[in-house]
Amino acid sequence: MKITASVQRSGFGQLSLLCCALIALSGCKHSTQQSANISNPIAPVVSASRATLANSLTVAGEFLPYQEVELHAKVAGYIRSIHVDIGDKVKQGQVLAVLDVPELQAQVQGAQAGVRQSQAEILRASSDVARAKANYAALHTAAERLQQASDARPGLIAQQELDDARAKDQAAEAQVDAAKSALSATQQQLGVSQAQRQQVSTMADYSRITAPFSGVITWRYADTGALIQAGTSNAGSAPVVKIAEVSTLRLRLPVPESIAPYVRDGDTATIRIDALGRTISGKVMRSTGAMDPATRSMQVEVDVPNADGSLSPGMYAQVTLNVKHTGNAIVVPIQAVDTSALQPTLLVVNTQSRVERRAVQTGVATANRIEILSGLREGELVIVANQSSFQPGELVTAKQSAMAAAGAANDATGGQ
Repeated sequence: MKITASVQRSGFGQLSLLCCALIALSGCKHSTQQSANISNPIAPVVSASRATLANSLTVAGEFLPYQEVELHAKVAGYIRSIHVDIGDKVKQGQVLAVLDVPELQAQVQGAQAGVRQSQAEILRASSDVARAKANYAALHTAAERLQQASDARPGLIAQQELDDARAKDQAAEAQVDAAKSALSATQQQLGVSQAQRQQVSTMADYSRITAPFSGVITWRYADTGALIQAGTSNAGSAPVVKIAEVSTLRLRLPVPESIAPYVRDGDTATIRIDALGRTISGKVMRSTGAMDPATRSMQVEVDVPNADGSLSPGMYAQVTLNVKHTGNAIVVPIQAVDTSALQPTLLVVNTQSRVERRAVQTGVATANRIEILSGLREGELVIVANQSSFQPGELVTAKQSAMAAAGAANDATGGQ
């Protein structure tokens, strides 16, 4: 009995020792796993997702007249009358001022007299042609009759008489040709006289200064009686008035070099006019297509209707251009992409929790996010911070980044 009890107690002790060993082994393994997890660096990541990106630019622009020109006189003279003043609205072709140029009127009269003289010369030359033709017809008929009589009865008419008749006939024919040439020369002279008259008449028309387009007189430089020099012959000549077309205004704005390649005609623009408390919409109509070397910016223009005249040239406006946009593109936080090298790259945490370096092709970028055209799939985890502390192939523990999510939300609400 004692021996049996001892054996039983011995077996129970062995079982107890076995259980303790198993518990200790299990605890050691769990401790090893926890230690392994703690030793893996934490990688802040976001999942690549699809979204629509739009990149906008807000710059200050200045309203300018659609057209504006200073009107000079093409001929020198005294202002006989001036019919407009600053602020007056004028129509295209309306007479704004009239110059008094007496010597030009004399030139017009002389040119008209030259035309009349040429016309009279043409009448005289035409009469000479008609007379030469009549003389030639008579002499030619007489020569033919003498020749016919001589042929019918040889020796009836002396040969000298026949020769004289033929000579007169040929001389009369030559006189007809000479008269025709004189008529042609006179007609050409008439063309010259008419051209001279046209030239002088055109110069006389320049004594009337007219509006080249409908608009508003923005400045008046001269008064009645002032001597105006010809704008073509005197570089220092003063203009008479300045006219501007303001029914449509040009809103000109400088677009920086980083955005300029993406600006296209037809891009929408939101225009905020603080002076009037108004917001209107417009479209890009034209651009210079070249950078200003001094400012490294490209001038872009938006046409703004101004039929009511509420806008004035010189006003400023804040213009927001939507210059770049995407469809349903794969996007990641912009800080995830390393653009220091020629080829942009980013760090991806794969399904084995290891770091991979990927070369990618980027597209539209906002202040917070950037489009990935190739090199990344939707749903993959991308490291968004401290990229320099991770190495390709390294085992990491991925953790979603709240900062990157906040940036994405800022983009979504228009805070780019």
